This record gives sequence, structure tokens and C-alpha cells, in this order.
Amino acid sequence: MPKLFLGLDSSTQSLSAVVIDLATRKVVYEKSLNFDKALPQYKTQNGVLPNRDPLVKHSSPLLWADALDLIFAAMKKDGVALGDILAVSGSGQQHGSVYLNDRAEKALAKLDPKKSLVENLSGIFSRKTSPIWMDSSTAKECAEIRKQLGGIKATAQKTGSDAFERFTGPQIRKFYKTEKAAYAKTTHIALVSSFMASLLAGKIAPMDFGDGAGMNLMDIRKKNWHADALAATAPKLKDKLPPLAPSGKTIGKVSPYFVEKFGLNPEALATIWTGDNPASVIGLGLIKSGQVAISLGTSDTFFGSMQKCQTDAHGEGHVFGSPAGGYMTLICFKNGSLAREKVRGLYGIADWKQFAELLKQTKPGNDGAILLPWFEAEIVPRVNQPGIHRFDLNAKNVAANCRAIFEAQMLSMRRHSQWMQVSPEQIFVTGGASNDRALLQVLADVMNCRVVRIEVSKSAALGAALQAAHGFLSTAGKNPSWKRLVTGFTKPVAGSEIRPDKMVAKIYDAMIKKYAACEQAALK
Repeated sequence: MPKLFLGLDSSTQSLSAVVIDLATRKVVYEKSLNFDKALPQYKTQNGVLPNRDPLVKHSSPLLWADALDLIFAAMKKDGVALGDILAVSGSGQQHGSVYLNDRAEKALAKLDPKKSLVENLSGIFSRKTSPIWMDSSTAKECAEIRKQLGGIKATAQKTGSDAFERFTGPQIRKFYKTEKAAYAKTTHIALVSSFMASLLAGKIAPMDFGDGAGMNLMDIRKKNWHADALAATAPKLKDKLPPLAPSGKTIGKVSPYFVEKFGLNPEALATIWTGDNPASVIGLGLIKSGQVAISLGTSDTFFGSMQKCQTDAHGEGHVFGSPAGGYMTLICFKNGSLAREKVRGLYGIADWKQFAELLKQTKPGNDGAILLPWFEAEIVPRVNQPGIHRFDLNAKNVAANCRAIFEAQMLSMRRHSQWMQVSPEQIFVTGGASNDRALLQVLADVMNCRVVRIEVSKSAALGAALQAAHGFLSTAGKNPSWKRLVTGFTKPVAGSEIRPDKMVAKIYDAMIKKYAACEQAALK
């Protein structure tokens, strides 16, 4: 007898669905729907509405609702056993916000299956568009909130992160300041995740501790709304926010709309959604304190799990609630594959195989040569002006520069993750560059830790499906184990383990001090 659970991920550019069978521990269905291609009438570019101001990045909440109809129609057409789905959960792009008026609750409760979701939701928005995580137009509001909360360190201690332009609190403050009448008509403020969960449940959904922490509004330790943060953001804000609750907790049964229109199981549970980053933590199997994953993509991202809350005094890293309990951390390095590709292009290196050959011509530690590859403005550390900085490194030495880019990025990760106070036993690595064994060897040596590759397609949607299973079993009083739940879904790639060279690790233990000094000098 199959035990099917559906996970959805509403990301910037697409809506994805993953169905898992817990009985066989297999993913039985995957589907992605690209917004630009599937819904061209919204005129988005990579899921974002064009705007004259390059700092403003919004999307339409109706686009996301329309996509939900389409993906359920696709699942029905593809023969997915929707009648056997036991629970549904999901994840949404973090920080994006949706603004609803006093007609929303009634509309959600009475969704008419003879109409589309878009038709059902007509007239419920107090703001037509939703600012998303790519928006960086709220620097002034960040400064105002940060000042009220006592500075960078205090803001991070109270809410889990410093005030960032993309975070929801600063976005709400800007909305209040620039559109006071529309703010006054706003009855409910949702995140992308809680908005989508509300559609599935047919009622206003709570926000979870993972996505709620990405707002600069939640007390990161008590996991409730922080009174000072609310006061620093906008008046009467608490009245407009839903309650906070654990990820995956049951809201109720799914809305009859999805039952009658698509044949979804009428007994299926709708559960609270989370953000895409917390969901990916589950999808990658990071359910134990001290586990770490690194995604080597356009940007490099460092994920970690910890039981006790530690915040970054410099305000560079983030702390969110983890769906598995405790906390997750996230550190984003903008100059990831972007910088590696730039160095390759700079020296006309044909491919990564040739790059690795050049790397072999140098020795670990690079004779003390340091490169700071800030080809673009950097997030960690905070670098507003791009620039390439070399210390004891000749720009004409191709091989030395090849090693320098790898070492710089890994040393930066080590330096800027120390606040987490996590000593991992092994590091899971994913993303496009995770196939590069030369890079992974540098990572293993710098971190003095075993490294294994993990390939999980649609990790956020998979995490959401696992979250649905956990919510279902918890509601049934089964007290499910996360370790047992993820078993079979998050296995490392066979034969991918790379072990550190202990002698080389000692070289990097000494080198980290010089790297830190060079970074400080460049930042000044």
C-alpha cells in the first residue's frame, strides 16, 4: 500500500512538485513549471516583473496562484494518484510578501472549483504586486530598523539576522511609508510560503519558524513576534500577521477546491509551509546538529544545523528555525562559480580539466599567495565596491592564480562560518562545481573534514514532501524520527568521499591568519 506525500516549491522562476512514497522510500513523481514559459501573460522575466528602478524586484501573487492550478492539472493529466495523497506541504522563496485585505478570509473559505484560483482571488489584494528576495530598494528602511534595535549585533541577536534589504520587515516598512492608505487596508500580511499554504488549506495559514525568521520580526530564541522589531517596522503590524508555528504542523484538511477540481484526497492534510532554504536543509538530510552542506553554484552557500542558537555579531550570516527542530544557518558568498569562471576566462583556460592540471603545478598554501576575488560586490564579507586584491601573488602566474581562487573561497568559508561554533564530521557538497574533485580536495584540506557529494534533484520540494510526511505522522501521534524519515532519500554519491590530507590541513591552519589579515586590509 503506497504512502504518498506531495511537496511543492514555489521558487523565483518556477513551481515544482515532488511526490514521495514513504513505503518504498522513493521519489515517484517530479514536475517543474517555468513561470515565464507557462504563464507568459504575466510578462515576467525569470519570474520577475520588469521595473524602471533596477533596485525594485516584484512578482504577481496571482502568477503563483495560477501556477498552482496548472501544476495540479499537470499532475492529474500525468496520472499521479492524487486520491492517495495523505498530506501536502511546501516551501516558498524566502522573504517575499503578499498583502491581503478584509475580503481574503471569506474568499479562501469559499473557493469555487468551477472557477480558476485567479478568478476566486479577485479583489482580495491590498497591494497588487509582491516584493521578493531580489529587491534591494530598502536600504533606508534597514538603517531605520537597525538603529531602533540597537545596531547590527543587537538586530542579529534579537531576530537572527541583521536588517537586509530583501528581508520582509524592511519591505513592510517601505510599504507603510510610501503607501499608507494601502497599508491601512491590509488585513493580513503573508509570506510566499504562507500565502500558498493558505490556498491549499482554504484559510489564512500560520507562518513557520524557518520562514518567519527571514523577516527581521521574529524573536529568534523565543520564536514569537518580537515587540521591539514590530514597533520599529510599522504601526499595528502584529494585528496583520498570522501566528507563528512549527514547520509541517497540520492546518486542517485540504480545501474542497482541490478535491473537486483535481481529485485530491478529501482526507489529505494541508500543513504549514516553510522557506526554500529551510526546506532544502531537510531535502539534503541535514537533520542533526553540526551537519553542514555547501552548495557550489553561481553563488556559494554554506548551510549548517545547530541545536543552540548562535548569531553572527558581524551580521553577515543568517539564523532561521529548522523544520527538523533547533536552528539552521545560512551564509551566502556571491562570488562563487561566477568568480571561478572569471579567473578561467581571464587566463584563457579551456576547461576545468586544464584548470586542475594547472593546480597540480602548485603546492598547497601557494607559498603564502592570497587572492580576494571580489569580481562583484560581495555579501560575505560586505564589499560594496568590486575589486580584485592580490597579496604576494603575481597576476601573470597562471597556475598560482588558479590555486589562489580555490583557496581564497574555501578560506573565506572557514573564516566566516566560525561564529556558528559548529565542527562538522563531514560536509555534504552539492551544486554544479561539486563534480570538481580538485576543488573538493582543497575544501577538505582547508576545513580538515571529510567531504562527500550529494545529488538531490529539487531539494526544496523533496524537503517539503518529507515535511508533509512528518506532519501527517505527528498528527497521527506516531512521533516520527527525522533520521528515519530522510533515510533512503538523501544518500551521498557512491565513491565520492574525499578525505583531508592532515599535513596539508596544518598549512591551512596557519594560512587562515594571513587570509584574515589580508581581508581586513582590503576592506579598509
